[in-house]
Parts: sequence; C-alpha cells; structure tokens
Amino acid sequence: MKRLIVAALAALVATSAFAEDVTIRFGYPGIGLDNRQYSQGDATSYGRARDYIEKEFAADKNIKIEWTFFRGAGPALNESVAANQLDFFLLGDLPAIVGRSRGLDHKFLFTTGRHQPIYLAVPADSTIASIDDVRGKKVALFKGTNLQLATDRVLSTHGLTEKDVRFINLDTNAAVPALTSGNVDAVFGGPEYLALARKGIVKIVYTTKGDDPTLGRNSSYLVTTAFEQAHPDLTQRVVTTFIKAAAFASDPANTDEVFEGWSLSGFPKETFVADLEGDTLANRLNPLIDDFVVTRYKDQAARAKAYGLIKSDVDVDTWLEPKYLQQALKDLKLETYWSSFGAGGEIAKAGDLDKKQTN
Repeated sequence: MKRLIVAALAALVATSAFAEDVTIRFGYPGIGLDNRQYSQGDATSYGRARDYIEKEFAADKNIKIEWTFFRGAGPALNESVAANQLDFFLLGDLPAIVGRSRGLDHKFLFTTGRHQPIYLAVPADSTIASIDDVRGKKVALFKGTNLQLATDRVLSTHGLTEKDVRFINLDTNAAVPALTSGNVDAVFGGPEYLALARKGIVKIVYTTKGDDPTLGRNSSYLVTTAFEQAHPDLTQRVVTTFIKAAAFASDPANTDEVFEGWSLSGFPKETFVADLEGDTLANRLNPLIDDFVVTRYKDQAARAKAYGLIKSDVDVDTWLEPKYLQQALKDLKLETYWSSFGAGGEIAKAGDLDKKQTN
C-alpha cells in the first residue's frame, strides 16, 4: 500500500510539472495602422494574422499566448527584451546586433526576411531625382532600425556618408506627414510609401530592388536563451509552426491569401503587389541560414562597429542556433524547398520552388 501511495504521489507530481502554466510571449517590431495588432511583410506576421501559433497550442490548456507589437520598432522591442518581457521576437539586423552587443542573451533561430528593399521617397514636385541629390538635404530616417545600415550602404555606393545628409530621426508615423508637409526633403523607408506614390502624393526616385543583391534589409527570428534552455520542446514547436507558415506563404499559389492576411495591418494589398513586383515571396521569406545570411550579418556587425553604433564585437557564429530550423525542415519535408544563396547573393543550390518556376 505504501508503495502504491508513493507511486501515486510521484505520478501526481509529474503530472503537475507537465501541466505547469507557461505564457509564451511574442514580440513584433512594428504595428499596423491605427494601432492594429497586426503587421506585414514576413511569414510570422502572416502566421499571426491566421492564428498559426494559437492553433498549434490550442489543445495545451496550460499554455497562454501573448503578442506585443511595438510602435517604436526594434529599439523599443530591445528594451522589452532587456526587461525580460518577451520570449520570441522578430528583429531587423541592426537592432538585433545592437542588442546582442549590449548583452541581450538570445539565439538566432531562422531568417524572416532577406532582400527586403528600401525606397527613397520625395514629394511629388521635388527636384531630387537620385541618391546623389540628397547631399545636404533634410532626410527622414528611422535610426536604430535595419533601415539605418541599409541606407548607409546605399549612400556608400554613391560616395556619401551620413555626414553628407541632414538626417532627421523619425519613425514611419511621423515621417509620412513630415514628408507630405515639406518639413523634410526626402525619406528612406519601406513599402509604406508605395501607396502614397500610387496616389501621386510622393514619388519613388530610388529602390534597392534590382540593384546589388547585398543591398536591402535582413531580419531574423530570435528566442531568449533562458526560454530556449527551459523549453526546448516548445521552442521546436514554435519554429516548426512558423516554418510551416513560411512554406505556405512562399508558394506562388497562395500569394493573394498572404496579402489578405497582411492587409489586416491596414495596408492595402496594392502596396504588397507593388513591393513584390519583379521578386517572389519565396525569395523574400526564405528562412534558411545560408552563406548569404551569415555573411550579411557579419558584414552588418562590422559596419555597426565601424560607424560607432556598437562598441563591442558580435560573434555571429556563436549566435546562430540552426538545429530547430533543421528539425522543422526535416519534419515538414522541406529540406529542398527553398534555394540556398552564396555570400554574394548568387544561388548556390536551387530549391524546389525555383526549379518549379523555371520549368
């Protein structure tokens, strides 16, 4: 009898431990129009729109899901990570590198965005016609985000630096009215300016699309080391779920549905259509940690230090934790789905999607 009681107590303890309440806290460096709790442009924002994570954990009554969207983008999200308020989050390359350099302990799980273009928008009646014309001009730029390093690289290809431009640090919500009212001469930003261009309010005089493939922006998905070590099983499920969303979103047959999901952010589908013109979602949403991504992050880390944006080196190799991505690709039978790219942006190994579209 005593043994039975001991066994029953042990089983009860084990059950209680297994059913321990866990809140998985997700962060996103952006927010929809009118403070909508949605965003756009990557597979995790599409997964959020269609409740991929919520459906994955629906049967786990002890698991709660929380989402936080940050108007202050990467810098604000980094503050939340430092305060131990998030577990999983997307970050552009610069804010992720800055956080890592300042001691934020997290792991790089998979790529969420590559070849993401930036645009130089100016008022419709502006005489600015190229990158060269921004010398000495007042230009809005959301500093501390991955726009900053991408813009610096674009300027460098034209023999310019940040010192040659009168940069004004404004987020997107402030930059749009500043541009349309004439308080700034131009703005470097993302696809949010394409809708204004279609209406003739602004014009786009430059984009990294079609330019050097190493230009543009990159982003990744991260998990705090504390959560990953405490819950490797949950970490795997989160990664696998988002890779499932990335695979669905990368299929050209699903493009309209993906745009519908992103439009919950308040941005019109026409913006996404214009932004993707000449490109594919398979290229943009490719989650692989290939030579291209590793080289880009190492280059961005070096540039961030050279520009004085960080003080210490960031070891990209020890930052990467690809095992969860590799397991997800294996479980979902997606090992050859996406193409791998070399350091210079060339296709190193064509994936099934590219082969299908080529044939």
